Amino acid sequence: MNKTELVAAVAEEANMSKTDAAEAVEATFATIEKTLQGGGEVRIIGFGSFQVANRKESIRRNPSTGKPMTVPAAKVPKFKAGKALRETVNS
Repeated sequence: MNKTELVAAVAEEANMSKTDAAEAVEATFATIEKTLQGGGEVRIIGFGSFQVANRKESIRRNPSTGKPMTVPAAKVPKFKAGKALRETVNS
C-alpha cells in the first residue's frame, strides 16, 4: 500500500473526504518526524513505537570493488511493533 492508497483507505474507514484524510495522514507523519528529529519517541499503544537509534561507525566492504570503506555513525529511525499489532499480523 502506498500513501495514496493509505489516504483512500483512511477516508473510507473514517467516512471523510480524501482531502481531509490526506491532511490527517500528512499531519500524522509530520508530527512523528518532528518528534524523532527532536530526539523524542512516539508510542502508540497497541500499534508500536517509533524512536531514534544511534548507529556506530563501522567498516564494510564495497560490493563492487571489494575494498573496505568506513560507514560513518548516524542516527536512524526505528519502529518496534506493539504486542497487539504482532498478534494481529500472526493470526
